[in-house]
Amino acid sequence: MSPGPAPRALVCASLSLVLLSACGAGDGSPEPEAAPASDTGAFPVTVDHEFGSTTVEEAPERIVTLGVTDADAVLALGAVPVGNTGFSFFETGLGPWTDDLVGDAELTHIASDSEPNIEQVANLAPDLIVGVSAGFDQAVYEDLSQIAPVVARPAGVAAYTVPRDEATELIATALGRPEEGAALNEATDELLAETRAAHPEFEGRVGAAVLPFDGKYGAYLPGDARGQFLASLGFDLPEAVTEQDTGESFFVELSPERVDMLDGDLLLVFGDDESFDITEGSTAFDSLDVVRDDAVVTTSLDQRGAVTYNSVLSIPYAVRTLVPRLSDALA
Repeated sequence: MSPGPAPRALVCASLSLVLLSACGAGDGSPEPEAAPASDTGAFPVTVDHEFGSTTVEEAPERIVTLGVTDADAVLALGAVPVGNTGFSFFETGLGPWTDDLVGDAELTHIASDSEPNIEQVANLAPDLIVGVSAGFDQAVYEDLSQIAPVVARPAGVAAYTVPRDEATELIATALGRPEEGAALNEATDELLAETRAAHPEFEGRVGAAVLPFDGKYGAYLPGDARGQFLASLGFDLPEAVTEQDTGESFFVELSPERVDMLDGDLLLVFGDDESFDITEGSTAFDSLDVVRDDAVVTTSLDQRGAVTYNSVLSIPYAVRTLVPRLSDALA
């Protein structure tokens, strides 16, 4: 395992174009819904990206998403991809927050986003290929372009580092729904603002996001989705960690002897099981205030995925399921 290429009384966000944050069943938490399928958008549209520009002549009906989080934006905009990749957390590449939007639609999982099986993609007969949060290069782009129009990451942006709002905007533009993409971004920003307002105890507290791997620890930086999640709730990442940010990585690798750099008010551990104890078998954590204060929270697999995907669909899921646990840890 390595660090990877990621209050209940919330006000329901009212959107005229996209019903992203309709009230959930009785708990006041947001549940995403798709955009109206009847609106096919305005075409043709031209999108500029890392490998040039792509014109989408008409509303796509068969979309393949090769970015690890791209399917979420497509689903939120009212379409179900015929093929998708995704992080390895989930067998289909899609998190549980997409279940209602996928329904009974037939899915095809594509194993790689950086070197996809070109024949597999071609057999799906797509009329649009979306690779915004993907890692493929110019050669793969050209191969894919022989199959269908391809939308890649913005020019000058490294693979897997496209911010959530930019990725949503780019995908929405390609689908002829730029206004709905803007509404999705606005709803997500409002949800996070409402969460901060409902949890003033987060503001200015020091919180670290970490993943144990191979006997070491990856402490996530502000440029990564997992570090961004804590920052979006009002937490400050530990200065000892952020001082190591050279701009060349999304995490700082720590040996067991340097876990003191994780100390603060909250330690968010990315794991597959809430019962995982990062301190077990290691005395290195004994001196940390955050451990003595019992302010260590380990994610479930779904919560880990939701924060890592960092999409307009996964963030509401993370807020609903994880934020109450963070609040309890600080109580």
